[in-house]
Amino acid sequence: MFAIIGILIVFGAVAGGYLMEHGNIRVLLQPAELLIIAGAGAGTVLVANPLHILKGIASGITRVFGSSPFTRVYYVQSLKMMYELLNKARKDGMVALESDIEEPDKSPLFSKYPAFLKNHHVRDFVCDTLRMAVGGGIEPFDVDQLLDLDMEVQHRDSHAPVLALSTTADSLPGLGIVAAVLGVVITMGALGGPPEEIGHKVAAALVGTFLGILLCYGMVGPLASNMAKYADDEHAYLYVLRVLMVTFIKGTAPIMAVEVARRAIPSHVRPSFKEVEDACRGMNATVPAAAAASA
Repeated sequence: MFAIIGILIVFGAVAGGYLMEHGNIRVLLQPAELLIIAGAGAGTVLVANPLHILKGIASGITRVFGSSPFTRVYYVQSLKMMYELLNKARKDGMVALESDIEEPDKSPLFSKYPAFLKNHHVRDFVCDTLRMAVGGGIEPFDVDQLLDLDMEVQHRDSHAPVLALSTTADSLPGLGIVAAVLGVVITMGALGGPPEEIGHKVAAALVGTFLGILLCYGMVGPLASNMAKYADDEHAYLYVLRVLMVTFIKGTAPIMAVEVARRAIPSHVRPSFKEVEDACRGMNATVPAAAAASA
């Protein structure tokens, strides 16, 4: 929502300032210039990136216009889920988790948390780690190192579409110059004609440069920046789960492992100790209303 509002403010401010200077808005409506810039920009994306990155760009832009899932409520739900899972392991042994982690889609415990099952990166991150713990024979330090490697790979993969989109944004001013040069070529062919016609063609050529710069710094660049922040939020979420699982594997009680993980949550979405304790201890059947109100 804020991304849409921001884009509207950018274009509204530019158009408003132009009109305040008594500019003719119709001069800025140059479909040919826009086609050259947008079409060439899309072509460079296709040339420079494989299919999986193109899909990542598309899904990333879609997420930009939605809301981040990594809210205060989401963290409370995640900590509650992990507490239930680890408490089960503490009472019945790690082997009791085998049915849950081998087929998470059929797990009665995980079925209460559809957001967890829907995110296959997070689901595999948790289940694969606990699968090693169930098998035994691995030290907590080794688990921590493995999770760090997993997070590094996922973070690099999530930033690949961001880098591709940023590169495209950087190319737009240059493509705007290409459109402007073509406009100048057309203008040179019209020399000797009416001054009004020449002036219109020069203005159209300059609009190409204007559009390239505006699209770069006013839309595509900020979209890439927003996608990068989503990737960082996901990385922070995985780090919280990593801290929780490693702390438990070291032998810490589930409720204490949850508290250690809570301290790793970014401060702007970190729930209070009481909110997490109430959720984990079952004092509320659902996420506390206070957490939902402050999310």
